[in-house]
Amino acid sequence: MLFDFDCETNEMNTNQKSKIMNKFSTIIGIFLVLFTVSCEGPEGPPGFDGLDGRDGVDGKDGIQGQVVEVDNVNFDYDADGNIFNALITFSDVTDFEVFESDAVLVYRFDGTVDLEDGSTADTWSQIPQSFFLPEGTIQYVMAHTFVDVELFIDGNFDLSALSTDFTDNQSFRIVFVPSEFAESSKMDTSKLSNVMSALGIEENQIHKIEGN
Repeated sequence: MLFDFDCETNEMNTNQKSKIMNKFSTIIGIFLVLFTVSCEGPEGPPGFDGLDGRDGVDGKDGIQGQVVEVDNVNFDYDADGNIFNALITFSDVTDFEVFESDAVLVYRFDGTVDLEDGSTADTWSQIPQSFFLPEGTIQYVMAHTFVDVELFIDGNFDLSALSTDFTDNQSFRIVFVPSEFAESSKMDTSKLSNVMSALGIEENQIHKIEGN
């Protein structure tokens, strides 16, 4: 019987220790929760934004205008006015939208010249263009709207017998320059190459159309 009593006593001590440990664990848990809550202060202000990244590379500027080459233009003679004329309607040669305020430049093909490296280059003269002939003087002139351009050959003598070198199978390049670019640019319009360079137009970007 003494042995049984000792066992019961040991079992009671073990149970008491377990209860004490459970209570201690519970108290520690509550203390940790209270400590964590008490350590959290109010939310601070937002931080500063980071620095912006570098800008990307700029794209190439778009073409500011257009160049159209119209070949095989033939002039008609007006006997009453002693003048030759040829009309080119823009919608027949380009889909470029032309406004009343836009600049329209016209250049006539003069032929080719030999270069020092043995190659050749086309030459173009801006209209108006004058020629001094034995019979007198002739001049290519132009008048345009935002719809068309009319070319004339005027002179101070009877033009009815004017050589077809001036009237038949002529080639012209028409340059359309938007008003915003024309007003802000100081390009030299006397040379077609200068105008094309200012507009960023290459030779292979010229629209070529057959005339009348």
